[in-house]
Amino acid sequence: MRIMMFSLTTQAAEQISYSAKHGHLTGLALRIIAQQRPDGSIYYGMGFDDIYQDDIHLHMHGVDIVLNQCYEELLDGTIMDYVELKKGDFRFIFTNPNEHKKPIN
Repeated sequence: MRIMMFSLTTQAAEQISYSAKHGHLTGLALRIIAQQRPDGSIYYGMGFDDIYQDDIHLHMHGVDIVLNQCYEELLDGTIMDYVELKKGDFRFIFTNPNEHKKPIN
């Protein structure tokens, strides 16, 4: 059995918890999707969702993260963070060693 490596910073976990609480979505996991574009860049999507039996379920810093098994290879080694890109502009970012590699089929 292969173990997927996906990391979540404490800043990202705190923002996810805050968003769930203020969106009245406490108890749901954050679902992450990833789609590789033809140029090798990766599009990420997120939303709160239930946890399903076939999901990869990760629990880090008090936050539940889920993803479909089809995204496992593409997200392996990824670090999700929440940073201030410029003054007052906070965003989730993904540092992914798979970005710009040959697209995974």
